[in-house]
Amino acid sequence: MTRRISNVIGFDDAPFDKHGRGSVLLVGAVYAGPRLVGVVSGKVRRDGAGATQVMARLVSESKFAEQIQAVLLQGIAVAGFNVVDIHGLHAALGLPVIVVARHAPDMVAIRQALETRVRGGSRKWRLIEKAGAMEDAAGLYVQRAGISMAQAEELVRRFAINGKIPEPLRTAHLIAGGVGGGHSRGRT
Repeated sequence: MTRRISNVIGFDDAPFDKHGRGSVLLVGAVYAGPRLVGVVSGKVRRDGAGATQVMARLVSESKFAEQIQAVLLQGIAVAGFNVVDIHGLHAALGLPVIVVARHAPDMVAIRQALETRVRGGSRKWRLIEKAGAMEDAAGLYVQRAGISMAQAEELVRRFAINGKIPEPLRTAHLIAGGVGGGHSRGRT
């Protein structure tokens, strides 16, 4: 019997200039069950390559490090195409990692964009392939590392308090939008 995951962090990025190459705010919302207990933040480079390391550092150096039991991501990339190595993040932290998306991504379009418009696109595409296919779970799509499909689906359902999206991701999205763009907007 595995223990129930009750403490998680959800990451999302702030709005950013689609034509700039600067840093983008990354926000992590830390939850203990249904309650927000903390927030962490850092910067990642737009279309860069350091999101995995930044997330690992934000978790491991936070005062919440001992309590966090899983990491949730709103998509496999932040700040444009700064692709997260979910298996590398799982290995670095020793925690399950779950990528959540409302809709199945258009993998053909993503690959074409990466390979024709993004520096290091072929390497980033390999990270996406390594993460595995998106799987249907609790009315959403997920990719996962270090957690079974049944456990991932149970975790997503349990943290989906105000809709389909798990609350840590919804909160990270709202905070990142409010701080990075002056106000929150759009759907999670």
